[in-house]
Amino acid sequence: MSPTPGSTATASDVSPWRLSVAPMLDWTDRHCRYFHRLLTRRTLLYTEMVNAGGILYGGTERHLRFNAEEHPVALQLGGSEPDRLAAAARLAEEWGYDEVNLNCGCPSERVQRGAFGACLMAEPQLVADGVKAMLDVVSVPVTVKHRIGIDKEESYGFVRDFVGAVADAGCQVFIVHARNAWLKGLSPKENREIPPLRYPLVHRLKQDFPQLTIAINGGVTTDEQIAEQLQHVDGVMLGREAYHRPWLMTGWDARFFGDAPRALDPDEVEAAMVDYMAREAALHGTGWYAIARHMLGLHHGRRGARLWRQVWSDHKLKDLPARDVWARARAHLTEAAPEPA
Repeated sequence: MSPTPGSTATASDVSPWRLSVAPMLDWTDRHCRYFHRLLTRRTLLYTEMVNAGGILYGGTERHLRFNAEEHPVALQLGGSEPDRLAAAARLAEEWGYDEVNLNCGCPSERVQRGAFGACLMAEPQLVADGVKAMLDVVSVPVTVKHRIGIDKEESYGFVRDFVGAVADAGCQVFIVHARNAWLKGLSPKENREIPPLRYPLVHRLKQDFPQLTIAINGGVTTDEQIAEQLQHVDGVMLGREAYHRPWLMTGWDARFFGDAPRALDPDEVEAAMVDYMAREAALHGTGWYAIARHMLGLHHGRRGARLWRQVWSDHKLKDLPARDVWARARAHLTEAAPEPA
């Protein structure tokens, strides 16, 4: 079956946040999201974090343009000033985003200098004010992504009080990365690996706030782990695992949303991406190499995949049409399909 990224999902009472792909800087751009939507119709997709000020003053179209096929798609905002957040959220709704998410989890020092990201967890009232300002001007959900704590603050009470204050402002959905953010001394990469995962704290949030939607993020890499987490929370967000092993997503609609199974073929998905490359080149002058980098995990586990990736990663070929590069890449693949796990 050929992939159809814009298909309408069947009606269901399953939470829209049951499965999502995390916002990842420099990775989850509109080309990446188009690719992911070929693999899963129901999984919620997030943009990279976009500074609210950048949207307002740095080129609205450049920051907000996306493909219609990407729905459901959420815009993640970075910022701390309620008036700017509200203005950016209003534009996001006008552009058609299905959700606005506020980043309260990024630990990078550059983000901290802008007074947003994980450091906002120390100012729950400011976050609450920002959430309320956005909710006052949009009708789409306003959600928050955050950590379970910052630095050496590891008490459950810290994250419980943060969620409580922001929920009082009207936020109903919290995506919780189950690690602390260390604001000093660790790189963003180290902040994804060194602070220990503490899933029970996130599970406890759901117990204490049963009326809220609580999704968990961090360390989940398999369908079995997703299923286990869904025994405790409303949703699971995956990041790098989904990016590097995208075929994992092809079974999610059936297993976790109850949709009829689809017989997807990785070769047809690749062909659809080459068609997309041609369209992007014609409409926007986008080079194929800006798109191909997101699909390098498509044939994970398949014989010849390493050489296939090398072709699609070769910038010496960037002046060739995408279809010519595709022909060179395909010459390295066998007929065997990739392993789904």
